[in-house]
Amino acid sequence: MEDGRYLTFALGKGRLAKKTLELFENIGITCEEMKDKDTRKLIFVNEKEKMRFFLAKGPDVPIYVEYGAADIGVVGADTILEENRKIYEVLNLGFGRCRMCVCGPKQASQALQRRELIRVATKYPRIAKDYFYNKKHQTVEIIKLNGSIELAPIVGLSEVIVDIVETGSTLRENGLEVLEEVCPLSARMVVNPVSMKMENERITKLITALKGQVS
Repeated sequence: MEDGRYLTFALGKGRLAKKTLELFENIGITCEEMKDKDTRKLIFVNEKEKMRFFLAKGPDVPIYVEYGAADIGVVGADTILEENRKIYEVLNLGFGRCRMCVCGPKQASQALQRRELIRVATKYPRIAKDYFYNKKHQTVEIIKLNGSIELAPIVGLSEVIVDIVETGSTLRENGLEVLEEVCPLSARMVVNPVSMKMENERITKLITALKGQVS
């Protein structure tokens, strides 16, 4: 790739992007254009560092990175696991910490312990399937939902759910609790494999600088 090429970053929209930009500022990389809340721009540029940034919905970030539309992406570990794209995960950024858990009413814990055939509602069918089939060796029926997952066991659609838990307050308010932990989650940096080879020096330097902030 030619000299003066821009490194392109895809950042998950919302808190993830805000935290990432704060982290970048700590190592001297800024993008003032992104601070303008009224802007309609889609691509933001730091000419000095030859870097471009754009915001994307979480599930789209690994896709942009896999296909090389972005060299680097920042997204939650849940999205990386669910999307299962051909990308390198290079750094745990440490923020956005939460857990992927199996949740439900207390009585559902017996069905989990006995490895009964149960229904599991989730936004994350790949993660749920991997957990139940490969780690627990329990056959389950997985139901993909897009909205409020907590509703499923309350109305009898499923016995349990697999979902992200931060504080657990929504669960408690609805008579549900964490029954099993699937995995810890946080924001991660991912890199396109070709970019890692072609821009190894720049990307490695960036990762090293960020490691000093997150360790």
